[in-house]
Amino acid sequence: MGPDPAAAWERRLERAGDLGPVHPSLLRYLALPLLRRLEDGLGSETGQRKPVLALNGPVGAGKTSLGGALEHLAALGGLRLVVVSIDDLYLPADERRRVLAGNPFGVSRVPPGSHDLPLLLAALNGWRAGGPLRLPRFDKTLAGGEGERSGWREQPADALVIEGWLMGCRALGPLALEAWLQSGAGLEELTTEERQWLPIWDRHLASYGDLWSACDGLWLLHPQRWSLPRRWRFQAEAIQRRAGGGWLTADKLDGLVRATVRSLPPALYQDPLLRRQPSLELQGGVILDGRRRCRPLGAQLSSLASASSAIG
Repeated sequence: MGPDPAAAWERRLERAGDLGPVHPSLLRYLALPLLRRLEDGLGSETGQRKPVLALNGPVGAGKTSLGGALEHLAALGGLRLVVVSIDDLYLPADERRRVLAGNPFGVSRVPPGSHDLPLLLAALNGWRAGGPLRLPRFDKTLAGGEGERSGWREQPADALVIEGWLMGCRALGPLALEAWLQSGAGLEELTTEERQWLPIWDRHLASYGDLWSACDGLWLLHPQRWSLPRRWRFQAEAIQRRAGGGWLTADKLDGLVRATVRSLPPALYQDPLLRRQPSLELQGGVILDGRRRCRPLGAQLSSLASASSAIG
């Protein structure tokens, strides 16, 4: 009998040292299973494409810190893992302003349509064909807080995780969306203008299908309540300000957070991710409480979806 892969990753976690503010339960219930899945993908038959996993989590959930921990743990196992935020793939500022002109949140980034999907897909194809992984960097402090690209990074990688708040979300299409709009279920918090923009966001989201097809599995950081992301993001901004690094006014920060829970209302787009999708397999994830402690997704995914479908 060969060595136990799960035990090997547990030992790497024990010797990893300080992994920042990531809660230990998140490491155990998400990081280690995800890394084992990547390792399995690399160990599969010759000709298998390099593995790419999608990590979905709301603003403030700790995706950036988790990404750093994943890269550190992967290196201990000899795995060259790169964790990329879909935020790094924002379109240039002028293009984003055009795409999002007049939106009800007053934002120039975040909603569907603000990402450079052709660039990301070309980068993935080149990397899977044997080239280095070359992606832009995005600095949210540039352009007066609207953010702008700031250079490029190019590096070798065995595996990739792409994280973002809308990863894996599926467009409903005009007929299904109209039925939701007529019923009003799950849309109680939206203003009239926000409802009017839902067909626009849904059309933009449809263009992300090729990216989801390029991914080999989906992992979730799912909040117990959809009021939590706003609290988490404002807490993070307060910490940044105390450290001398805060940069968003309260109204701009509120607009960015609202854009994530109202351009794609959770009841229509996020909670359905808790049910398995044939084209992007849900492989694992956690439910986060208000202190970002977590429990693993259980077998009753449909009941979890029902329990977490309330907005606010």
